[in-house]
Amino acid sequence: MTQYVFYFLSFLAILSALMVVFSKNPIHSVLYLVLTFFAIAGHYVLLNAQFLAVVHIVVYAGAIMVLFLYVLMLLNLNVDAEPVKKNWVKFAGVLSGGLLMLTLVATFHKAETMPLIQDNPEIGVTANLGKILFNEFALPFEISSVLLLSAMIGAIMLSKKDTKK
Repeated sequence: MTQYVFYFLSFLAILSALMVVFSKNPIHSVLYLVLTFFAIAGHYVLLNAQFLAVVHIVVYAGAIMVLFLYVLMLLNLNVDAEPVKKNWVKFAGVLSGGLLMLTLVATFHKAETMPLIQDNPEIGVTANLGKILFNEFALPFEISSVLLLSAMIGAIMLSKKDTKK
């Protein structure tokens, strides 16, 4: 059953990634990219990395894609205002993309395949990650939280208007 889910998620991820590239409307491209991120998060669940899947959805599909949509809607892109690219620029783009594809195929040809189900089913479970995080890495975790707090206070202080005039 997991093999069929893997194939479905892979097909969905590849199809939606291609639609990101070939879609004429930038808003549709961003929405297809969100669908790609959800398919990749499904792969993380298949690899028994639930925490990574949730973080992937929250960070990429939730935050970054909403930011992309917001920026695209503010830009008000018109096809008429887009400059016409010369043929040699298009050829250079196709050539560099083809070379990248050739490199990826050669790399994946030599790579070993990874099994769908890991030997230890407890790897990637959120409860185990929490135990390790709060037992072995409690001090670095707290130091990073203080660092994030100080960055947040600094951003608030920088954005605050000076009322003394």
